[in-house]
Amino acid sequence: MSGPADGPPLLLGPSLGTSTAVWDQQVPGLARDFRTIAYDLPGHGGSATGLLRDTRPGASTVADLAALVLSLADCLGLDRFHYAGISLGGAVGAHLAAHHPDRIASLALVCSSAHFGPPEPWHERARLVRDQCTAALLATAPERWFSDGTLAATTTGRRLLDALAATDAEGYAACCDALAAYDLRARLTDITSPTLVVGGARDAATPLPHARELAAGVRLGHLEVLECGHLAAEAPSPLVEALRRHLGGVPTH
Repeated sequence: MSGPADGPPLLLGPSLGTSTAVWDQQVPGLARDFRTIAYDLPGHGGSATGLLRDTRPGASTVADLAALVLSLADCLGLDRFHYAGISLGGAVGAHLAAHHPDRIASLALVCSSAHFGPPEPWHERARLVRDQCTAALLATAPERWFSDGTLAATTTGRRLLDALAATDAEGYAACCDALAAYDLRARLTDITSPTLVVGGARDAATPLPHARELAAGVRLGHLEVLECGHLAAEAPSPLVEALRRHLGGVPTH
């Protein structure tokens, strides 16, 4: 947690295979006015895989991850909060906004989607990680995450890749299963919170059509396109500026 204790609360959701570190570059700019609360997915960073109700193959869902976020908010006494999430973190926020609209003051979906493609590739990745741990993904992660491969050698890139290497195999695989089952396309019109959709112009994992579908599907959606890859790691300042513009006019209560 960062920022003023009495500031409007802003929960920050991470992408698959990352940790709260994915928000490190943005938090200082956001915490000037907001009480920022970054969380880790189960098995990632400081969160135990055992938080999940069931880690058997195919059992975990985005609804399970969203329930954990609501439990976190309840523990912190947050009845209503702003939410911004990257990729899977965005899917968690979209689920919350569609199913618990009274809890979400505003929503920001960064390099995310209403549907992350057919389930089998996600199940295949889950099987790979269960067999070989997340080290099996380190060679290919930079091309999925960054539009410029040289970013992998920077401090930010190394921190993100180190987080991937440290992620628990069962926790990562369970999140893959959640992505495999996720499809919110039929529920996008249920999202009534003011919604910023940030698309990466060079995002290979969730290309711009995913962002356009989100922005067009929600009732109060607005699309901004940044020159970045999947994690928006190349554009921390533009992302902060976009989020601050979005959040500035939305009351928490």
